[in-house]
Amino acid sequence: MRTKPRILDITSLAKTRCFHIEGLHLEFSNGVQAHYERLKGAARGVVQIVPMLDPHTILLVREYAAGFDRYELSFPKGGIEDNEDMLSAANREIMEETGYGAHTLRHLHSMTIAPGYLEHQTHLILATDLYPQTMKGDEPEEIEVVPWSLDKMDELLAQDDFTEARSIAALFLVQQALKNGTV
Repeated sequence: MRTKPRILDITSLAKTRCFHIEGLHLEFSNGVQAHYERLKGAARGVVQIVPMLDPHTILLVREYAAGFDRYELSFPKGGIEDNEDMLSAANREIMEETGYGAHTLRHLHSMTIAPGYLEHQTHLILATDLYPQTMKGDEPEEIEVVPWSLDKMDELLAQDDFTEARSIAALFLVQQALKNGTV
């Protein structure tokens, strides 16, 4: 096992409402020093939820994605608040975004995105045994809920607006869990 570099200094380079960029001055075990930058993520991470309306139907949401200035189809997601565990956050988020709650919530996997420079963790939650339940969220407009048959997975992957890596990974992880009978 390699020895992690020693952090010599951390400097705040920029901070906005959503982002905090830090500069890291590191020393590696061989004595080499280097400077890195990282984007700090939400301290508790985020949840991404795969709500299953029935054993063959998932619920997706279509909402505005500012990064690409377009509407994107993905699984519901959101931050974990200070007073929540990941399963409570997942249930709150699907109530806010899909109008359903879940009697059964299961953590499937945790994943990172570009861990070389982004400190961000997404916890993938499978939500089953859904029931109608809405909750007011922080969304600026009503989110479109799109039921999708798992039998049409290839068509979903071909959609021009289904491009988010976390949603694509979630789709395959849920499909694998269904195949293995662990769902």
